[in-house]
Amino acid sequence: MAETNTNAPTLALSSSPHIRDEMTIQKIMITVLVAVCPAAVFGIYMFGAPAAINIIVGIVAAVISEFVWQKAMGQKVTVSDGSAALTGLLMAMSMSSLLPAYMVAIGSAIAIIVAKQSMGGLGFNIFNPAHIGRAALMVSWPIAMTTWTAMPGVDAVTGATPLNVLKMQGYDAVVEMFGSRQDMYADMLLGYRNGSIGETCSLLLIIGGIYLMLRGVIKWHIPVTMIGTVAILTWIFGPNGFFTGDPLFHMMAGGLMLGAFFMATDMVTAPMTVKGQVIFAAGAGAITVLIRLIGGYPEGVCYSILLMNSLTPLIDRFTKPRIFGMGAKK
Repeated sequence: MAETNTNAPTLALSSSPHIRDEMTIQKIMITVLVAVCPAAVFGIYMFGAPAAINIIVGIVAAVISEFVWQKAMGQKVTVSDGSAALTGLLMAMSMSSLLPAYMVAIGSAIAIIVAKQSMGGLGFNIFNPAHIGRAALMVSWPIAMTTWTAMPGVDAVTGATPLNVLKMQGYDAVVEMFGSRQDMYADMLLGYRNGSIGETCSLLLIIGGIYLMLRGVIKWHIPVTMIGTVAILTWIFGPNGFFTGDPLFHMMAGGLMLGAFFMATDMVTAPMTVKGQVIFAAGAGAITVLIRLIGGYPEGVCYSILLMNSLTPLIDRFTKPRIFGMGAKK
């Protein structure tokens, strides 16, 4: 009778996936939080205690909303993965520092309960939760959502954002507000302008986006395509005829940097393929320009991303790669 080799390796049989990665959901969320925090801290520095309060309220309300929902539904509590905290932070960063704290809390609750948990939780939501929360508040309290603070010592700030001035008075008034085009570019790059809490400092948002790319959390296709589309179209359709626009202004104005790097790149709501991501981002950029130049709102980043989120399943369907071994299309 042959002896059994007890030291022989055991063959383990299991279902897919067979390739695993050390990058967990929690690590991804922490990485994004690290990338976006410098812009959030700068917003607190610029706008003071109201900005800090709204950021704290946004995060706490989002975490509590997710905890209560999952407890009530008998689900596993997953607030420790950081996704709810990130949603609350991003939503608060896209708000005015003057927005009452209770409105921020309502926005966070809507983002988590309506846009995320009611859809099945993380990985099943169709729309970006933070932007759903912002859009709901914009519809409910439009005046409060478009009321901005005046920052002392900055001539450009008179209680309106550059995009508000552009919409109401034109491009020349924006330049005059800052003093010169060079001053305008410098202030918008460094964050010395009015706007939402986390959207003012373009430089910190760009650095955060590059950090995410280097860490492999996002790819360059969506942010570069979206920002590039806005730049090209605003240059072509300028205020004084074709090819008279200021693409650099539009690239740094409003929430484009925040949306392109941290909202549009959401893994759940963006297309899966590179081709689909380019289509998605180009569409979001085009809708942003359409709203800014023709629409009633001065800014269109939020609605452009949400509209393209609704098309993500269709984009995925028509850009999915050919299955290996299927042969050429007839």
